[in-house]
Amino acid sequence: MKTAQKKKLEGLSEKIFLDRYAMKDADTNNTKVGDVVLVLTKDDPKFPAKEVGEVVERSGRQVKVKLRSGEIVDSEIEKLTLTVEKTPEQLWNRLAKAMASVEATPEKKKEWTEKFRYVLEDWKLVPGGRIAAGADASDELTLFNCYVIPSPKDSRGGIMETLSQMTEIMSRGGGVGINLSSLRPRRALVKGVNGSSSGAVSWGGLFSYTTGLIEQGGSRRGALMLMIDDWHPDLMNFITVKSTMGQVTNANLSVCVSNGFMKAVKEDLDWDLVFPDTEDPDYNAVWDGNMAKWKGLGKPVKHFRTVKAREVWHTIIESAWKSAEPGVVFMEYYNQMSNSWYFNPIICTNPCGEQGLPAWGVCNLSAINLSKFYDEEKHDVAWEELAKVVHYSVRFLDNVIDKTPYHFPENEANQKNERRIGLGSMGLAELMIRLGIRYGSAESLKFLDKLYGFIARESYLASADIAAEKGSFPMYDPDKFLLSGFMKNLVSEYPEVGAAIKKKGVRNVTILTQAPTGSTGTMVDTSTGIEPYFAFEYYRQSRLGFDKQYVPIAQEWQDQHPGEPLPDYYVTSMDLSAEDHIRVQAAIQRWVDSSISKTANCPNDFTVNETKDLYELAFDLGCKGVTIYRDGSRDTQVLQLDKKDKEEKKDASAPADDSAEQATASSAESDPFEKLTGSLAVNNNESSVIDTEYRKRPQVLRGSTYKINTPLGMAYITINDLNGTPGEIFLNVGKAGSDVFAMAEALGRVCSLFLRYGDHGNKVNLLIKHLKGIGGSGAIGFGANRVESIADALAKALEMHMEGHQPQHIPAPVQAVQVSDPTVSHEPTKAVPTSTDLCPSCGSASLINSEGCKNCANCGYSRCS
Repeated sequence: MKTAQKKKLEGLSEKIFLDRYAMKDADTNNTKVGDVVLVLTKDDPKFPAKEVGEVVERSGRQVKVKLRSGEIVDSEIEKLTLTVEKTPEQLWNRLAKAMASVEATPEKKKEWTEKFRYVLEDWKLVPGGRIAAGADASDELTLFNCYVIPSPKDSRGGIMETLSQMTEIMSRGGGVGINLSSLRPRRALVKGVNGSSSGAVSWGGLFSYTTGLIEQGGSRRGALMLMIDDWHPDLMNFITVKSTMGQVTNANLSVCVSNGFMKAVKEDLDWDLVFPDTEDPDYNAVWDGNMAKWKGLGKPVKHFRTVKAREVWHTIIESAWKSAEPGVVFMEYYNQMSNSWYFNPIICTNPCGEQGLPAWGVCNLSAINLSKFYDEEKHDVAWEELAKVVHYSVRFLDNVIDKTPYHFPENEANQKNERRIGLGSMGLAELMIRLGIRYGSAESLKFLDKLYGFIARESYLASADIAAEKGSFPMYDPDKFLLSGFMKNLVSEYPEVGAAIKKKGVRNVTILTQAPTGSTGTMVDTSTGIEPYFAFEYYRQSRLGFDKQYVPIAQEWQDQHPGEPLPDYYVTSMDLSAEDHIRVQAAIQRWVDSSISKTANCPNDFTVNETKDLYELAFDLGCKGVTIYRDGSRDTQVLQLDKKDKEEKKDASAPADDSAEQATASSAESDPFEKLTGSLAVNNNESSVIDTEYRKRPQVLRGSTYKINTPLGMAYITINDLNGTPGEIFLNVGKAGSDVFAMAEALGRVCSLFLRYGDHGNKVNLLIKHLKGIGGSGAIGFGANRVESIADALAKALEMHMEGHQPQHIPAPVQAVQVSDPTVSHEPTKAVPTSTDLCPSCGSASLINSEGCKNCANCGYSRCS
């Protein structure tokens, strides 16, 4: 058997390793010549930059560092990150020894140090970030990535207690999930203060705001998930809260949807929004947000109002279509499938959505690197090797539970009672490419069923073996455990699993989780999580010039087949339909006892109705949750229910492209330029001059839309003519609310004002002259098709508009440059990703939505880790 071979970390991989996971030396005074260090080369509080280099000279607190590029830079020791570990081998040794240290005897410690070292070797098992950074590095660092804390007690003291718990966890690097359903709704009576409640969503804003403070004040960003149940009276406010800027800005949002609600949606039934009677004498002592438990005790429920389930569902879909939030978690179904159904209900998920947890539950994560299990000789998965690594990895994660420090006794009690672990995977897309299987195809669904069924089988057999040696988790009930939805499915397919559990017990309540692996996957140079690659090629500006770079597996093909296109099984996330994404998620979910962090990428012209169908397909196929991202989605654009409606409502003067059309419609309606110049006239008492020199906008203008790829994403540039020359520009790049979108919109507005104010003369050529060639941190294309920046793209669009011609063919990556006449129909073009935003870590416009999170394709930064 021959699998992928170990290679030295270099470039971005080495930088991530040294910055995030290698053990640090806190005293940079220990720096000496020959040390490999990270040096701060750009001391910017918002967008710092670090490079790897070797110290070649030290004089006092001043050092010279030779970067990997060969450049020598001067720095101070305070700007260095000095690591004790310089190589992955040193990390593997530390982790293997740390996790084996909890074994009972010296012989067991030695045995499992060697076995853990084997699975860590060559990144066959890639530990979660907290495990890699914290194991035996400090007694204060948790090895758990994320937590769910109890729903807040419905009182000021209870809310402040939850806030304190959240802050403590985030300050130690953990993400937090909170279900807000325990808090009384807006305007509900608060008898103790003779007033009314501000509502669950308002208190969610407090948690969100505090998370933002932690993001700004610490080296790690806080991560927060807020959820609410579908019966809560504040449900509609929760769904739409992000449409009001500033209320909740530092949290992911999801609605907990029940089977009954989905039935009401399908049958167009009424839906009651209710809340416990707060005047019940047991309210403060008993109420914890669990409505089923409250009703089961025979406690009174107060009816607030009745709504149509389909209207609520449509509002969820509409909001997700606009901004990718809220997500949906099918919480009742989740609990039916959960192995802890009989003693510990799932109340919320972690910030990325892959791990549903009870109150005081934790994420305990690592990932098997599937790219290492390709058997080149047999052109198959190395099944025996994979089984061995799965068995060792289950024990590795089980030992984490006994190794990690606990900062809340409730976390320790809960985790040691259920011993929840989350073994996942990365490198799936790379493995499938090596096998020649197209991600999302019918063949791939059969393969995924076999692969993840195999992993589930081996995981549970491994947990049973550990139980025979060390004992089952304390809350294990042999009669009830096998009755969960997940175990019924697993045992029906693999009866040997049921037999082993009945004989030996089981060590862990859950074992499998498909988490995002943005940083660690980038570090080990493979595809992240269960996602396809986002792109196979990109452009990199360096001191050596502007070069096209390839994902390694794509580069391998190009080297072996020069000049040939990539085969059809080399697919990226935007090559797939949204339904392909959901069907892959469902195929894997069948064999995952927790959940999955996955994003269904949709093209920009994906409609609200198509989004609705996708969400309902996810429910019907057995997904536990669903998150979509519509490419270039806009938070404020007017919604259209289907393509037919959009075509029928198009004005003859509107651009042909949908996204630009909606931007033009919403912006031109109020004409901000007229408002701006009007205010100038009032403030400067020059109304007569303004009226003379400012060319007012008529009700209808005609023009064209130019679609141009830029280094920051696809630009839709609408140029409308006024009296035969350009008089108005609408410039849209990326998603509303992003930095890129805001800067592009501002540029369009200022240019429009410039064109319409004063004597026109040679203004267009003057604008082209000053915009053309403006460069940023990167560029795209070559020769005449090279686009340096958004400003440069606008100059090119103006040139084409003035020349009045349409390019016949423009090679990639500027293939999307296109002139659109509103009177001419065009064939739909393939969606090009525009969902990038500025990364808070490296500053490049490479922050993309994937794996249910925001991840940087350039530096490996992940919003969720």
